Amino acid sequence: MRRFFKFTGFSLFVSLIAALGGLLFGFNTSIVSGALLFLAKDFNLTTIQQEVVVSSLLIGALVGAFVGGFIADQFGRKQSLILTAVLFLMGSFLLAAAPDFDILLVGRVILGFAIGVASMAVPLYIAEMSHKDSRGGLVSLNQLLITIGILLAYGVSYYYAERQDWRDMFKFGVLPAALQCIGLFFIPETPSWLISQGKHAAAEKVLRRMFGPSSREKLEQKETKNDTPSRKHWKELLKPSVRKPLLVGIGVSVIQQVTGINTVIYYAPQIFQSAGYSTAQEALLATLIVGTVNVAMTFVALWLIDKLGRRPLMISGLIGMAASLAVLGTSFFSNGYNVGSAALGGLVIYVAFFALSLGPCAWLIISEIYPQGIRGRAMGIATFANWLCNYIVSLTFLTLLETFGAGETFWLYTLICLLGLWFVYKMVPETKGKTLGDIQKFWRK
Repeated sequence: MRRFFKFTGFSLFVSLIAALGGLLFGFNTSIVSGALLFLAKDFNLTTIQQEVVVSSLLIGALVGAFVGGFIADQFGRKQSLILTAVLFLMGSFLLAAAPDFDILLVGRVILGFAIGVASMAVPLYIAEMSHKDSRGGLVSLNQLLITIGILLAYGVSYYYAERQDWRDMFKFGVLPAALQCIGLFFIPETPSWLISQGKHAAAEKVLRRMFGPSSREKLEQKETKNDTPSRKHWKELLKPSVRKPLLVGIGVSVIQQVTGINTVIYYAPQIFQSAGYSTAQEALLATLIVGTVNVAMTFVALWLIDKLGRRPLMISGLIGMAASLAVLGTSFFSNGYNVGSAALGGLVIYVAFFALSLGPCAWLIISEIYPQGIRGRAMGIATFANWLCNYIVSLTFLTLLETFGAGETFWLYTLICLLGLWFVYKMVPETKGKTLGDIQKFWRK
């Protein structure tokens, strides 16, 4: 395995511990899709209040993404991960015990802040702990664990659906958060951040654990040093060599969200109920099928991303997503007996293409294309754009369904996929097989 994937056991171990933040990201964003079916009854929620329950997490994520880059650059990648693990514990306990709607929102905002920081810090940490030939696969472990977290949330929701126990659904999130808190004691700070702080001896020690006492270690250290700007300041983002990658990162982050993936993640049970699935259990079972496909195709993406590259996966994925959304939107116009089957098939194909492309590639690209000294800040801006679009999509989706109908709504997302395809084709470079230093040389040219 090591020779095929070109990573050491140590790199895999630290990547998995960090990627537990991805599992918590996926679980806590998705568990609300099942819990919401029963929360709405217990708290007598209106449609707008349901949207607020979902989107309140995204408000916290917006703040977390905005300040997370500064935290990662100032205090380190590992400290950022420790902060998120503690907040995941706090938020999960608060949601499970929420006595009213207001406390529920507070818990969701805390979890959202943790998710906003983790969505930036996890791929950043893994990218800086990886060799160029395995960086795509290792960073994509984050997306794999996000999908596993989503599937876990769907499974937990289905298990507790008969009892309608939404509190235990939220309480389950304590387990992976506690596991990550323990695991973080056994991983180091990244060598890139240590070198940026002048801690060269500590960085060399980590590099030896990553690659062994070889020429590869010296090469990686040299490239890491060359990748560091002379000053760590927000003004560095305005340099010509940084402006274009900043635009590319923001564009890819926006496309990942505005193509509609989180309408499926957050509202899949409601979509299936509108397509003819009569009971909550039937809708949640169909959602569980979608989540299983999401995980399976992410495994395929891990295998392909360092072989085929980022651009081919994103281009083919966006074509497949657009086609499946067009079929899905058309199925809602028929009003026939097969609408439910067509909706399930369309969503499964859409999620499969997303898992192969934008799912892992967006987080990977924004962790690769920025210079070290301001990588956290630049990733924070791109991640903020990601969560802002996530917030807008989640806040408006149910309203779009009620105002225009499911068919028209999914056709709108089809058009957005085609616009995203144009942007990726014209603007996004290939980063496969390049060191972080090589990528910076490309932008400087």
